[in-house]
Amino acid sequence: MTAADHPGIVGTPSPPSLTLAWADEDATQAFALRLAGAAELRHAFIALHGDLGAGKTTFVRHLLRALGIEGRIKSPTYAVVEPHQVSGPDGAWPVSHFDFYRFDDPREWEDAGFRDIFAAEGLKLAEWPEKAAGVLPVPDLDIALTSQADETRSVTLTANTRLGEALLRHAEAARTSE
Repeated sequence: MTAADHPGIVGTPSPPSLTLAWADEDATQAFALRLAGAAELRHAFIALHGDLGAGKTTFVRHLLRALGIEGRIKSPTYAVVEPHQVSGPDGAWPVSHFDFYRFDDPREWEDAGFRDIFAAEGLKLAEWPEKAAGVLPVPDLDIALTSQADETRSVTLTANTRLGEALLRHAEAARTSE
């Protein structure tokens, strides 16, 4: 008998996660505002999952507003990436908002310089990350949004790294202080 014969005894633990319910857009905005307060956010890669209309872009817009981004916030559906700059008390830092919905050629990853963006400092937000699977690094935090029949959203946050775990703890602390 080997350890593999006893997956309940020896196995890979599931990554830490948290499931939330967003009743409406105000709940989405409130969560984005709380997450924007996490110091670790400026170094994170967050992957957003969900069907069309699940609220990925809406969440990103609220998060960018909460970080102080002003003016029009465009969806990067056709450009693939929209760059932003956050000016905070600790200095300025970049935010890159990706939408890989139309991404279908891994060569574009290199040609567009995405490897350099992901290697640099700053927050990276990626919608439709599964379209760029194989070239994207492991996200610190996965956020999966699922539309419910009653128009609410079920939101599952999964931490894949220590930085993601810190963001998850921040989200849990904010939730319990409500």
